[in-house]
Amino acid sequence: MRVLGFGDNIVDRFLDRGVDYPGGNAVNVAVYAHRLGADADYLGVFGDDDAGSFLRAAIEDAGVGTTRSLTRAGESGVSSLRVVDGDRVFLGWNGGGVTVSDPIDLDAGREQYAAGFDLVHSSVYSRTESQLPRLRAHDVLVSFDLSSEAEFRSAAYLDRVAPSADLVLLSCAGLADGEAWALLDEAVHRGAGLALGTRGTDGALVTDGRERRTAPAHLLAEGEQLVDTMGCGDAFLAGFLVALHGAGWRRDRRPSGAALQRALEAGADAAHDQCLVEGAFARGRRSGDPVPASMW
Repeated sequence: MRVLGFGDNIVDRFLDRGVDYPGGNAVNVAVYAHRLGADADYLGVFGDDDAGSFLRAAIEDAGVGTTRSLTRAGESGVSSLRVVDGDRVFLGWNGGGVTVSDPIDLDAGREQYAAGFDLVHSSVYSRTESQLPRLRAHDVLVSFDLSSEAEFRSAAYLDRVAPSADLVLLSCAGLADGEAWALLDEAVHRGAGLALGTRGTDGALVTDGRERRTAPAHLLAEGEQLVDTMGCGDAFLAGFLVALHGAGWRRDRRPSGAALQRALEAGADAAHDQCLVEGAFARGRRSGDPVPASMW
């Protein structure tokens, strides 16, 4: 399977640790898919500052290629957070930097490049909505993370994204079953092929408008130590996508209920394993330090 992360990258600055980690939704899914055996690349915009160099080097060190990505003048995105009882708590961000203010597009041959992958993943933080119909014109699966903010669940926003998405992911943490199913059903009604909802320790659910499947979270076993929850939702998605594609999912081939169930379980396994990783995929540096030489 060939997976392309398309869009956002960011530095996750853990204030309580004094450590910067590489991250970003599109980056993380590509890295985690590679961890699960996929051939993965990342296509996005890096700032021309030290943080941008750090991000690019860390992504490549994780085994994900960045050769078609761009570097543009401007600062990199930085989010500030801390860990409370193992859960990462976001404190704010700088707006995403040049990655958001001057986002990647599919011009200059990048459309043909992206069309060569089996699946392209992007997110609300990537500002790639206008590019999704161009991907949809090719035989490539498109997944899109709708996150948890209300603005990305409006009918108007879903109508922009869902018709071009073979799968959308929504964070449904804290929602009752009925509320979560209604949200997923609405995304499918608006055009998404599949709608996947993650709810942390409450498990996950998925629907294609006909089938409904659920699976519990795979909790840490006795003796396993939670490091932090950074990237667990992205890891779940990567596990789900890799498993479902391996079961034969294609745009013209609807997955069976059994395949959806196995994919949910694979996602739960991947999210469990991610809870044991520092940051999104480790490779941290002391805040403000230069790029480690080992990453070049």
